[in-house]
Amino acid sequence: MDQFRQIQAFNAVVQAGSFVKAARRLDTSKAVVSRLVLELEALLGTRLLNRTTRSLSLTDAGSNYFERSRQILDDLAEANAAASAGASQPAGRLKINAPLTFGNLHLAPLWGEFLKLYPQLELDITLTDRVVDLVEEGFDMAVRITAQASSTLVSRQLASDRVVMCASPAYLRQAPPILQLADVAQHRVMAYSWWSGGDVWAFDAPDGKPASVTTHPRLRANSGDTCRAAALADQGLIYQPAFLVGEDLRTGRLVQVLPAYCGPRIGIHAVYPSRQHLPGKVRAMVDFLAAAFQTPAWAQAGT
Repeated sequence: MDQFRQIQAFNAVVQAGSFVKAARRLDTSKAVVSRLVLELEALLGTRLLNRTTRSLSLTDAGSNYFERSRQILDDLAEANAAASAGASQPAGRLKINAPLTFGNLHLAPLWGEFLKLYPQLELDITLTDRVVDLVEEGFDMAVRITAQASSTLVSRQLASDRVVMCASPAYLRQAPPILQLADVAQHRVMAYSWWSGGDVWAFDAPDGKPASVTTHPRLRANSGDTCRAAALADQGLIYQPAFLVGEDLRTGRLVQVLPAYCGPRIGIHAVYPSRQHLPGKVRAMVDFLAAAFQTPAWAQAGT
């Protein structure tokens, strides 16, 4: 058993690229990981890693040992997954990251139903609009909203949405008319700090060609809710997904501006580190969310 822990520690160091990151991945201390690797080198009678104050590299012996030992760990994980697949219910803790506003509006109402379906599972949910490192920060999966799926993670699209430019009727009545996209540059804007385009808002023009306008925000916030609240207080234009403003548009509290200009389509994705040896608890959540968002609430609102 000690050698198994030593092999785990060695593989974690190689894959993470440092003792500190390996310790986080294994939920232990750097000192423990370092000791386990040293014990493994002593047992084998050879150095596996070249260490400097700034970098780590594999020795020739370490490179060969890593390839063989990684296969052993993979085989063991596959055997465990196969055995677990026969269990009637997923169990344990499922740690999930999701965006703040979307999590509160559209995921929070689902957690209770999921827990009823899987009584042996515990949920550990962190809501933040920051893009977290799933492996380094110990998350099993995340829900992400992006125009492009991750190239480094396994991704399954749960739904899609459209970004909408809108404002309150009161603001539009007292502000200069917006007859063309260029007019937007002269208006007050409530900007979302995490928007990938920065101050540039991009659209598909009525002729299907790309179009954009550079805005000059009066307010910036890392929360879509804050931008929405400012728009409802008649402070200017916002550029937000329909999942946030759909009900406001339906009731008339907000009005779409230049509706012939279509904002970009974004995807709501479930992402996780690897398709191989996918834990049953992750598969259960991904399948559950995919079913829940077959007909999203914002689509029902007609946005």
